[in-house]
Amino acid sequence: MLEINHMDVYYGDLQSLWDVSIAVVDGKIVTLVGSNGAGKSTIMKAITGLLKPRTGKIVFNKINIERLPPHNIVEMGICLVPEGRRLFSGMSVLENLEVGASPKSARKTRDKNLDWVYEIFPILKERVKQAAGTLSGGEQQMLAIGRALMSEPSLLLIDEMSLGLSPIVVQELSRVIKEINQLKKLTILLVEQDVQLALTLSDTGYVIENGRIVGHGDSRELLNSDQVKEAYLGC
Repeated sequence: MLEINHMDVYYGDLQSLWDVSIAVVDGKIVTLVGSNGAGKSTIMKAITGLLKPRTGKIVFNKINIERLPPHNIVEMGICLVPEGRRLFSGMSVLENLEVGASPKSARKTRDKNLDWVYEIFPILKERVKQAAGTLSGGEQQMLAIGRALMSEPSLLLIDEMSLGLSPIVVQELSRVIKEINQLKKLTILLVEQDVQLALTLSDTGYVIENGRIVGHGDSRELLNSDQVKEAYLGC
C-alpha cells in the first residue's frame, strides 16, 4: 500500500532523515518506534505532504505522492491523527467531526460515518455540543481519531496516541484501534514512544534512531530482541 524508498528529509539546511525505507502492507498495523526526536514525526509529515523529501520516493497505491500537496494526499485516502491532537478547540465535537468529512468521497457517507464514530466512542455522542477544548485529554484523543475516521481513510496515520494519557485511556484506545483494523481492514501506521505498547499492538515494527532506520521485522520478534530490550525496555 505505502512504500518509502531511500528518503532524505531536511529542515532547511539541517538534515533530519537519512536513507529511510519503510513498507506498510495493506490491512496491517505497522509501528515506528524510537525515542523523542528520533525522526518519527518527520516521517509522518513527509507522508502527508507537510515536508518534501530532498531525495527518495513515497509511493501510495502505486502513485508517487512525495510532491503532492497535503489536501490531494487526504483525498487519496491518507489521514493523520497529529501529535497533540490539534482540534479546533472553540468548535463543538460535532463540528470537529464534520470537518473530518471534507474529502468529496466522505461527504456522501457523512451521516453513516458519524453514527459509526459515535458507536466506537459513545462519549463523543454525549458531548456532541460541547466545545472540543473543554474535553478531557482522553476524550480529545478520541475526537481526533474520530475526526480522521470521518474522512474514510484507507491508511490511518496516528502520531503519539498515548502521549499524556492515563493507562486506562490508552488501553481503551488500543482496543478500538485493534478492532478498527480487524473489522474494517483499515491499514494503520502508528508512531509511538511507548515501545512495548506499539509493538504489542502492531504486526510489523521499525526502529528509528537519529533519523535512521536501525531495525525492522515482526513486532513480537522485535519486542523480544536484545536491541529493543536494552535500548527501550531497560532489560
